[in-house]
Amino acid sequence: MSRDRPRVLCAPDSLKGVLTAAEAAAALAEGLRAAGADAVELPLADGGEGTAEALARGPGEWRSAPVSDPLGRPVDARFWLGSDGHAVVEAAEAVGLWRLAPDELDPLRASSRGLGELVLAAVAAAARRLTVALGGTATVDGGAGLLEVVPSLSVPVVAACDVRSPLLGPRGAARLFGPQKGATPDTVELLERRLATSERLLPYAELPGAGAAGGLGAAFASLGAELRPGLELVLTATGFRGLLADASLVVTGEGSVDASSAEGKVTFGVVGECARAGVPVVVFGGRVRPEGEAALHAAGAAEVLALSGDPARARGDLAALGRTLA
Repeated sequence: MSRDRPRVLCAPDSLKGVLTAAEAAAALAEGLRAAGADAVELPLADGGEGTAEALARGPGEWRSAPVSDPLGRPVDARFWLGSDGHAVVEAAEAVGLWRLAPDELDPLRASSRGLGELVLAAVAAAARRLTVALGGTATVDGGAGLLEVVPSLSVPVVAACDVRSPLLGPRGAARLFGPQKGATPDTVELLERRLATSERLLPYAELPGAGAAGGLGAAFASLGAELRPGLELVLTATGFRGLLADASLVVTGEGSVDASSAEGKVTFGVVGECARAGVPVVVFGGRVRPEGEAALHAAGAAEVLALSGDPARARGDLAALGRTLA
């Protein structure tokens, strides 16, 4: 790479259901390079979609297992098994929103049982420790389905949380994230009451990340798992900070910049890292809500830019953004 040209680190999250993080990074880099900048592609994840790919480092292989989708239908889901016995499981592989059509969203019915089945499959494949990425699920069952099939953990587990939200309240699993999973206002309150009456989960309700993945954070805590921010695990695994030290600009983004962005999502975390390193950062969103934009500006983002919002144009939007920023 030329030292005479700006070096831009393309470090986005996925645009869920539209582009993977790798596809978004590639589109940005295409535009940047076309306009004369050096671009480094570094797709990121925060515990949701793409986390397994980010953490699948070193010798190992992808495996698959038959599990239940959020509505109980049989599907095949994959997990990573490293040669060192470290397995990485994504909740979204089994019980993700992407498994359901828009008219199938039903958080009162959706179950996390398939994730439990995937965890058991990884253990049966001789995993000696697990990282379970929580994020992108269609569930708000407080891990009830998971706990039906995994009443205890036989190996050490780290639950990688995509948000810092508690279990209950305005920032919790039902009220902040339920509407994204198809919950009406009445359903949100029913889900909140269901979570609030779970004697098993209540001791862990205030832990950061307890509300991740519809309360799966609290469920894993009740099993003795360690809750950790998913983004921190990914930044370390990908060598983000070393690449940041050599960057002139960072571009990050996600599908929707909103109130949840400040709860541990890629965009907010990357903006904080850039602010501490003194590197300017631009954030994009397929859509940008005022509260998300304000939080990111307060954290140090130089600009927060909205794309067209048309999924069919997302790749072209990002290439055009790259050319403009270059």
